[in-house]
Amino acid sequence: MNRTLLLFSILSLSVAFSCSSKRDTGSMDMENWKSDHYGCKSLRMQDLEELERLKNSFLGVDNQALIKTFGRPDRVELVDKSQTFFSYFLEPSEACDGVEIEKEPLRVLFRLNAISKVSEVTITTQNP
Repeated sequence: MNRTLLLFSILSLSVAFSCSSKRDTGSMDMENWKSDHYGCKSLRMQDLEELERLKNSFLGVDNQALIKTFGRPDRVELVDKSQTFFSYFLEPSEACDGVEIEKEPLRVLFRLNAISKVSEVTITTQNP
């Protein structure tokens, strides 16, 4: 009986701690963010200052928490077996209809390590 209770307790705790949840985004308008795929409407740019202020709070967050918070990434790039980048465009990208791109658009890059945890957050115009 005690062994069964111990196993049940361990299982319950592991499930409780493995669940990912939305992260705090301060004053960012997440409805605008999620509706602005590829930055086509430039709505994400309104939250640039708040994103810069909060970006380090996302270090160590897992990929599922990012998706619950920001929605599906505009681009996912697997660099090698141990690194993945989630890109969210802040400015209109080449995927936007009727937009002519003269320079690389500003984006936020979340670098995820081999265990799908954020190891770096960068706001840049460069590709990973």
